[in-house]
Amino acid sequence: MTAHAIADTATLTGRSLRHILRSPDTIITTAIMPIAMLLLFVYVFGGAIDVGTDSYVTYLLPGILLITVASGVAYTSLRLFLDKQGGMFERLQSMPITRSSALWAHVLTSLLANLAAVAAVIGVATLMGFRSNAGVLDWLAVLGILVLFTLALTWLAVLAGLKATSIDGASGFSYPLIFLPFISSAFVPTETMPTPVRIFAENQPVTAIVDALRALLTGEAVGTDLWVALAWCVGILAVAYVFAMRAYRTRIG
Repeated sequence: MTAHAIADTATLTGRSLRHILRSPDTIITTAIMPIAMLLLFVYVFGGAIDVGTDSYVTYLLPGILLITVASGVAYTSLRLFLDKQGGMFERLQSMPITRSSALWAHVLTSLLANLAAVAAVIGVATLMGFRSNAGVLDWLAVLGILVLFTLALTWLAVLAGLKATSIDGASGFSYPLIFLPFISSAFVPTETMPTPVRIFAENQPVTAIVDALRALLTGEAVGTDLWVALAWCVGILAVAYVFAMRAYRTRIG
């Protein structure tokens, strides 16, 4: 990316961030649902769920973090759709500005907003009893996985926003992403599931990512889960990026 493209992206990112700062309920709303789920599962269902550890909130937190990101990227798709409907792309085309900077601005805004929501969820989990044995390198690995996961889902959101024909379509794409952690190891061990469900749960991306995050946060050996999680995140990111850029070129072409 050239210096000109970086400057353009920074300018448009500042525009998107100002919109969020003028409406902070975006981040608050993004964090409220995961926090409510955290409270519900820990204090209502937690006593009836046996995960083999003393702290269910510690077991549950990685899955809730992924749900936080999945719900947050819906706003990226919605904001992009509104820009598309409002003729923002056409106005940018008449200016000496790097075309891809409009998309990257939405992506970087999504990354910053979702990391803020994730930090809020971790803060609430800490008040509820979450404790971590992770070292500095473990926490950096957790951050890296969450950043990759957020970027992957955000580019999916970009694709959805470009392809959507209505506001409901732009924001509704995230519902399957929010539901996917429920069929994984996020809430209960996969060993307790019926065989067909267990096979699906153990071979879908959320389980590998959740298991890797859980091992890192508890200071345990990660094993192959880390590499499987990274492979899923990078693979989804690459595919989503290619198709989103293709859809964008078609749109502005």
